[in-house]
Amino acid sequence: MATLQTDQSGLVAAELVRAGYARVEPAVLQPVEVFLELSGEDIRRRLFVTQDAQGRELCLRPEYTIPVSRDYLAGPEAGRQAAFAYAGPVFRHRGAEAGEFPQAGVESFGRADRAEAEADVLALALSTSASLGLTRPSVRVGDLGLTQAVLDALDVPMPARRRLLRALVKGEGARAVAGLTAGSGDAAESADYAGLLNALSGLDAKAAKAIVEDVLSIAGIAQVGGRTASEIAQRFLDRAGRRETGIATDAAAILGRYLEIEGTPSAAAAALRALARDTNLPVGPALDAFEARIGALRSRGIDEGGLAFATAFARNLDYYTGFVFEILDPARDDGRPLGGGGRYDALLSRLGAAQPIPAVGFSLWLDRFAGGPA
Repeated sequence: MATLQTDQSGLVAAELVRAGYARVEPAVLQPVEVFLELSGEDIRRRLFVTQDAQGRELCLRPEYTIPVSRDYLAGPEAGRQAAFAYAGPVFRHRGAEAGEFPQAGVESFGRADRAEAEADVLALALSTSASLGLTRPSVRVGDLGLTQAVLDALDVPMPARRRLLRALVKGEGARAVAGLTAGSGDAAESADYAGLLNALSGLDAKAAKAIVEDVLSIAGIAQVGGRTASEIAQRFLDRAGRRETGIATDAAAILGRYLEIEGTPSAAAAALRALARDTNLPVGPALDAFEARIGALRSRGIDEGGLAFATAFARNLDYYTGFVFEILDPARDDGRPLGGGGRYDALLSRLGAAQPIPAVGFSLWLDRFAGGPA
């Protein structure tokens, strides 16, 4: 099986290189902290963690985007347009599936023609999937940049945004709005912890969470109901802050309408224009970018009928900031994607880039494809 997967990875890598991407292979051992800070809860719970001789925490590479981005920023091409391909093993806990599995994909940095870059990435993901035997995929598409524009227009506070995005990742859709209104049932609970809340006042999120974790540690609490102390601390901060960081009822109604929009990208664009017109939402530039992407996808021959767009769709990695997609096999009954990707412009800045760098890419999980390279 390992030999078969190695051969498959090599063939896919060759296809990506022919498409104009330079092959790279980041180190298997990576600093654990960068994934804890940037990847989100889905990856955090699945890392294989170890230590080096100096006691520094490391993890086996759980995915490629962050390692490729780190190497790009450390290399001579940092800040310039560059395109990289990879194909090799990644490591993370996946329940009944193997913890080591092959992943292939690309990362594209520095392209200012954002819509064209996004269309190129999706087109390559689909053509590579076809070469692996998936000729009739279903594709879920979303746009976190558009969602952020709506949240900006509605002046939604940052804690409420974080709760909403976590709920969208869990597939809660428009139902996620119900818990965002001001005073949504947590005021009495917050009053029970007024002393601790006063102590946390004015601290940034990371420092506040560290203090709550220390309090739990002093109390001897390591885990409750399957949640770690870190997860308990985050839940406390989220729930305690809702009283002052909820959103107004009218804003919640508009957000609920927004999160119900789905269909082909063109149909969604028409519905989004109508919503913006009816509610006076100032999201014109975000809608222009959305429609520019539709045009770029058409120019590459991508059939809109195969794209299921939903405003409530989000991927389970924290670093995505715009266009996102997942590729699925309709013949599989487990609902697990075979690949996915999107835009992650903010990631490189969070990794230390001196200037913002546009970035978009995709990954395919090769062990989930029923066929092999054609």
